[in-house]
Amino acid sequence: IPSEREHRVIQLVAEGLKNKEVAEAIGTTEHVVKNYLRVIYDKLGLWNRVELALWYESRRSPAAFLMQ
Repeated sequence: IPSEREHRVIQLVAEGLKNKEVAEAIGTTEHVVKNYLRVIYDKLGLWNRVELALWYESRRSPAAFLMQ
């Protein structure tokens, strides 16, 4: 299960942000974001950000679409 910070990284990646943009959004460096992604991929058994985005979208609640 991803931590709160990891979940925020997942959300931003799923929205299409690049690592540098994710880093700016959460107030860290691009290197730290890359480390987060490695840990996230390992935890979830994924290989890349496309799989991560699909994983995220498949777990969003239907109510999340109504709030956009």
